[in-house]
Amino acid sequence: MAKRISQTSINWAALAERVPAEQRNSLASFKARSDGYLRRVLANPPEPPKINWAVYKQAVPIPGMVDNFQKQYEALKIPYPADTQTAQVEAQWSEIRKAIDAFVQASNANIAKYEKEISTTKAQLSFDEMTMEDFKDAYPDQAIDPINKPTFWPHNPEEQLDYVNPDKPASAH
Repeated sequence: MAKRISQTSINWAALAERVPAEQRNSLASFKARSDGYLRRVLANPPEPPKINWAVYKQAVPIPGMVDNFQKQYEALKIPYPADTQTAQVEAQWSEIRKAIDAFVQASNANIAKYEKEISTTKAQLSFDEMTMEDFKDAYPDQAIDPINKPTFWPHNPEEQLDYVNPDKPASAH
């Protein structure tokens, strides 16, 4: 005999936390249908009703007919469907859990890297307090270097002698 369903095994509160706001109405509808199904199941008795066969044997004049019905009724077994999907779901869940764990580890590594960058940035002088020399020390690739790499004012790439427009195709001479 299959075990009797007495309550839902779904944690609706935890599920609702993970559902996006635009799908909450669908979740509420699904929960209502699930609760309705559970109420209908619980409204029925767990065992089929017992039949008083002696009353029928006295009332039915045809000999053997009630005995035949009784034998068929007691032989009737409604099979509970076999669970063939749980193993597949558990296998998928274990793979998904591995992917989640890998994502969490990668995210934690990124968080540590970004926190280090934040602490490095916070340790630097603010741009309001920097001198040109401080800027050159902090950002040597962006600072103006008039000795080793002189540039023309306003010191942007478009105003320099060796500038090549990347949007313009190279012309053949």
